[in-house]
Amino acid sequence: MTEKLLQYLWNYKVFKNFNFKDIEGNSVEIIHFGKWNKNAGPDFLDAKIKINGLLLAGNIELHVRSSDWIFHNHSQDPNYRNIILHVVFQHDIEIRELTEKQVPSLELHSYIDENIISKYEKLVDGEEFIACEKIFDPKKLPVNFHEENILKKLDEKSSELEQSLDLYKNNFEAVLFHSFAYSFGLKINAPIFRQIAESIDYSIINKIRQNPLQLEALLFGISGWLEKPQDGQMKIWKREFDFIKAKFSIPDLKFHPKFLRLRPPNFPTIRLSQLADLYRQQNLFSKIMEARSAEQLYTIFSSVKASEYWDFHFNFGSISKVQPKTLSKDFVDLLIVNTIIPLQYAYYRYHQEDIADEIIELYKTIDGEKNTLINGWKKLGLQVTNTLESQSLIYHHKTFCEPKNCLSCAIGFKLLKE
Repeated sequence: MTEKLLQYLWNYKVFKNFNFKDIEGNSVEIIHFGKWNKNAGPDFLDAKIKINGLLLAGNIELHVRSSDWIFHNHSQDPNYRNIILHVVFQHDIEIRELTEKQVPSLELHSYIDENIISKYEKLVDGEEFIACEKIFDPKKLPVNFHEENILKKLDEKSSELEQSLDLYKNNFEAVLFHSFAYSFGLKINAPIFRQIAESIDYSIINKIRQNPLQLEALLFGISGWLEKPQDGQMKIWKREFDFIKAKFSIPDLKFHPKFLRLRPPNFPTIRLSQLADLYRQQNLFSKIMEARSAEQLYTIFSSVKASEYWDFHFNFGSISKVQPKTLSKDFVDLLIVNTIIPLQYAYYRYHQEDIADEIIELYKTIDGEKNTLINGWKKLGLQVTNTLESQSLIYHHKTFCEPKNCLSCAIGFKLLKE
C-alpha cells in the first residue's frame, strides 16, 4: 500500500462497503469525501462527516500508518489544525494530539479489497511495454480515450506557445516561424534551428522573405557556412548575407547545425533551403490558420523545394546526382501535426473560438505514425489507422506509462475498479 494509492481509493470511493467505524467503534458517515488536494496541506479539503450525531466540516488527512502523522511533522504545521478525520490504512499507534482534540481515526484495512492492492503492485513493479500489459484489453478503452488525450496534449502545448507569445508580444507569425524552424530541424537539429530563427528579429524575415535567395543566405550565414565560399553560388549567398547583415545590423552570431547520423535528404543545408522557400509564399500565416483539411494544407507545401543549387548538391561544393529536394508526405504530416495543429489550436483559443471538433477531424484524416512505440501498442491488439490514434497513444505512453502514473491513467482507473 502507498499513500498515493490510498488517496486514489478514497477519492474514487473504491471500498467493499461504506459502513465505516472509527477505531473506537463509533459509526462514521462520510457525507462528502472532500476535494483531493494535490498541493501542500491536508489531502482532502472541505469534507463533511457525521459521527455520534455530530456534523463536522473541515479537512481529512490520509496516511498508510497512523505514525506517519508524526514522521511527516504535521503536529507543528498550522495547515493541519482543521482536521476532522485521520484516515489510515493501518492504525499502529495512538496520536495523542488528535485524541486530545477528539479527532477520530478511521482504519481502512478491512474496507479495501486486497485484489486491488495486488493489481496495483503488479502494475508498478512490471517491466513490460506498459505496466498493465498482461491484463490490457483493447476492447475496453475508455469512451473518447483518444480525443481526451489529444485535447490534453493540445492544452499543454498551447500553454507552452502562450509563453512564447508573451515573449514575442503576441506575434503569432513570429512564433509560427520559430516553430517551423524547430520542426524542420528534426530531432538532431531542432534546438539549433530554433536558435537560428529566434536570433533574427522576425520583422527582418518579413522584409526579405519574398526573396528566397536572401532568406536562404541569411540562414546559411548564421549557420556559419559562408565564411569560406567554395563555388560561385556560395559567393553569391555570402554577398547577400554580408549586405543583409550590414543593412539590418545583425549581430555576429554563429550556430552550427549537425550533419552526423542524418540521411542526406535531412541534411540541415536542405532543410533550411526548404524553409526559406516555404516563406516565399504570400499570406502564409492566413492560409495555415484558415485551413481546415489535410488537402488544403498539403497544397500549401506541394511546391516547396530546396533551391536549384540543391538539385545536384546535398552539401556545399560536393556534386551529387540530380534530384530536386521536395518535401515528402511523411515530412509534411510531421509539420502539420507538430507545428500547424498546435498553433491553430492556440490561435483560436487566444481569440476565444473553439475549433476542437474540427481539429479532431483533421487528425483523423492524416495517416498514423509508424514507429517502435506504435508497434508496441499494435502488439497489444490496438488498431492504429490515423494520427488521432497514434498521437494519442504516443502522448499516453509518455505521460502515463513511462512514469507508471497508473492512478491518473484512464485505462489504469478502469482496470483497478473492475
